[in-house]
This record gives sequence, structure tokens and C-alpha cells, in this order.
Amino acid sequence: MARTAYLTHPDCRLHDMGAYHPECPARLKAIDDILVSQGLDRLLIRHEAPLASIGALCRVHSREYVDRVRSAAPHAGIVPLDADTAMNPYTWNAALRAAGAGLLAVDLVLRGEVDNAFCAVRPPGHHALRDAAMGFCLFNNVAVAAAHALA
Repeated sequence: MARTAYLTHPDCRLHDMGAYHPECPARLKAIDDILVSQGLDRLLIRHEAPLASIGALCRVHSREYVDRVRSAAPHAGIVPLDADTAMNPYTWNAALRAAGAGLLAVDLVLRGEVDNAFCAVRPPGHHALRDAAMGFCLFNNVAVAAAHALA
């Protein structure tokens, strides 16, 4: 049987882009509920997603963009980064955890500790561009993880 790592962090549930946004904290609860109801949660090797380093993010994103995202984080409320993507006061840490999950997943697989990994994180990370948020994504977590694997 394949050994599967399950990476997540409570910070990812705190990222919220507004009451009617489709990318919402309930997504992670739904994943957990299905895993439990199907008895799959017992088969997973759980790991807490670490914070990604700025250096890891800058393998894919410009330092200026990373700094711009960090400085955009509000102390209260929600601020838009683009038409689809917004930040609340918890988003910065959630985004670092989301990218960090991919980094740890790569490390676990490359060290042979697991055969594969699933990152249950938010905000998602596959649409962001080098210098822009896009499609609910602040950072391109997939590209950050791939760059980490190559490094």
C-alpha cells in the first residue's frame, strides 16, 4: 500500500476572501469530512505544513512581488489583490503555509519517507504568475514545490 502524506495547517482555514467567495474555508472541512467518513484518514501520515521561506518563494516569484503581497496584508477586513483574489489579516501566514506544504511534500517524497503527498491547503497555488496574484492564488505553490525539487 502506498504511503501518503497529508499536509495541512489550521492557518489555512483562517484565510477568507468574503462570505460569497467560492474559495472558502469550508473546502478544507469538506475534505476532512470525506476522509473521515470513508475511513481514509487512518491511512494518511499527517504533517503540519511549515512556513515557506522567502527564498523558496523567490525561486519562482520576484522579490518585489513577494514584498508587495506581504505589505498588502490588512490589519482588518479584506483587501483585493485582483478581481478574484483577496487577503484578510490571516492570509499571509496561510499563503506561507500553503507553499510550505508543497516544500515539505517534496522533501518527504524525495527522502523516500512517503510515496506521494496531498496538500490540503488554502489559498490554492497554481494560477499565480511570477509578479501577480491570479485565480484565487497568491503564490504558485506548485511551481515553488517544483523549483524546490530541482534545487
